Amino acid sequence: MDIMKLASSALKGITQFAGSGYADVLPDGEFHYTKKAASKYFTAGFGKAVMLPDDIKTKKYYIAGYGENNPAKGVIDPQYAHALWLDDNSGNGGHLFVSLDIVGLLNKDVNALKKALGEFSEITNCRSITIMSTHNHAGIDTMGIWGKLPHTGKNRKFMTILFNAVITAASAAYRDRREGKLYLGRIEVPDMQEDIRTPIVYSKTLTRLRFVPNDGTREIYFLNFASHSESLQGCNSLVSADFPCYLREKIRNETGAETIYGVGAIGGMISMEIEDEDRLRRENRLLESTRNIGYKLASYAMSIEKEKKLDPRISFIKQEFYVPVENPVLTIACQLGILSADAYKLPYSDKKALKTELNYYEIDELKILMIPCELFPELAYGGYLDDDESAEGLPPEINPEPLIEIADDENLLIFGLANDELGYVLPPNDFMLNEDAPYLDKAIDRFGRRHYEETNSMGPETAAIIAENFKKIIDTVNTAKSD
Repeated sequence: MDIMKLASSALKGITQFAGSGYADVLPDGEFHYTKKAASKYFTAGFGKAVMLPDDIKTKKYYIAGYGENNPAKGVIDPQYAHALWLDDNSGNGGHLFVSLDIVGLLNKDVNALKKALGEFSEITNCRSITIMSTHNHAGIDTMGIWGKLPHTGKNRKFMTILFNAVITAASAAYRDRREGKLYLGRIEVPDMQEDIRTPIVYSKTLTRLRFVPNDGTREIYFLNFASHSESLQGCNSLVSADFPCYLREKIRNETGAETIYGVGAIGGMISMEIEDEDRLRRENRLLESTRNIGYKLASYAMSIEKEKKLDPRISFIKQEFYVPVENPVLTIACQLGILSADAYKLPYSDKKALKTELNYYEIDELKILMIPCELFPELAYGGYLDDDESAEGLPPEINPEPLIEIADDENLLIFGLANDELGYVLPPNDFMLNEDAPYLDKAIDRFGRRHYEETNSMGPETAAIIAENFKKIIDTVNTAKSD
């Protein structure tokens, strides 16, 4: 495959908020159900590729996260594309999971990237592709909103490098494939995260899928944990993959295993706790603490003992849907070409909407939901504020049913920033806008709590729409299983 040609071709035209006419009725997703295992083993492979411009010291690339107009001044460690090929040997084809050390990738770019992988998909009989982001705030801008406004911060050369890296990593993962067993393990991490917005709700579970090849060669870890990758913080102007770099490094050095890492429900806002944070910032030692955070989480990952061997059965469904764009700031950013998205006009409405998707997998007994956003954890696990605690006295009954209840599984595994980045998704009963400058400035509620996340959201309807479409998925799944 001519990787550069594929990537450059796929990137053409991805620079503006293009009108795409009226929103068509989207069909219900099809559940690709593997009822019985056809083999004793999975087949898996791992690949990776660096995403780093050769002119990083002479050209302007903007750091994504925190304030805008923060050009990169150098490199601590490179960003990577990591890929996992996973096949249940059912004869239906394998699945590609890609994790990128970036802040996020909008669905329009994701679809262009999948198109660039078209030849790969055809050659390998690939059944599905999931593109995830680690939500890295020390990487190069891949969305556009961290440049020198009103210009986009997204750089075409870096996006080409990113596309090339994904194709390279995917191809390497397919070449690397071998038969083996897949084990599911979990561990509680009680002392690493913090939640800076009420209510204090988040998952402390580190989940590990561990692939063990039959030939005794190096293992593959597929990890999930809920935290923003932002331990280097806003004072940083150097490119890095943040703590996931050191998580992967320690696992590789101590076990030989390679790691693909994804984040969970991180809205609200879930980050890694930094002891003596102010002092470390003053002393310019946040890199030291970031490295230690990665090493500590790696130690938890390697210490998992209780595991279950999974049968080689992979089922999946993709459901596309529309989300109204209530936030005029995002609309303007798209119209100016700062963000890249296609707008659809909703019928019987003046609202614009974006098309996005949910992807749901079942690997034996493990249920996995890939969500296109930074989801507030209470939308996944429950624990909503009641009317006495919410911003404007609204009751929790107006919020959607938590995702684990829809799935009827408290162990539902959620990967955030998958195939899109819609921003924060908040519970409707605690969604509050600034009256004077809605979506432009944060609101302060009756308890003195700030409502910053609303300014980086699509609007208050998003949570219910995601829950509604997940319920549609589960209904389809249950119907297929009952036939």
